Amino acid sequence: MKDQEFVPYFVPYMERTRLFYRAQGFEKDYVWAHFEATPFSKPEKPLEDCVVTVVTTAVAHPKIPKPTRKAESIPFAETPAQFDTSELSWDKETTHTEDRQSYFPLEVLNKLAGQGIIKSVSKRFHFVPTQYSQGATINDDAPAIAKACRNDEVDIALLIPL
Repeated sequence: MKDQEFVPYFVPYMERTRLFYRAQGFEKDYVWAHFEATPFSKPEKPLEDCVVTVVTTAVAHPKIPKPTRKAESIPFAETPAQFDTSELSWDKETTHTEDRQSYFPLEVLNKLAGQGIIKSVSKRFHFVPTQYSQGATINDDAPAIAKACRNDEVDIALLIPL
């Protein structure tokens, strides 16, 4: 087999997002969140002592209508075999979500816990809906997820948006 030249393909996510919201009737372009300081922190304890969870934008309960969706915490025992990703704006031509492990690595996390690399996987994972309003995300969804993580004694949250 001959070596093939790698040609990078860049997905214009920001422009696609602008067009996506315009198509939904939003007249004002989306303003991207910007933070002067990185809102992440180094774990305070070794990885092998950390409880880990997942925060995803993939829809675990697709029967809930989109306008009423809000952040929710779902027991890992209720993880669906397939998440609903049809309404999300992502590059469906270059990638897919048929392999749940590519965007929801529960089996890998359980394996890491079994090997003692992490302490454990938390009882619940968390869903945050994609939406136009940064205010709703910052003021409602993020505090709800942060509170749920504190209640579950989570040390590390893997943020996996689609």
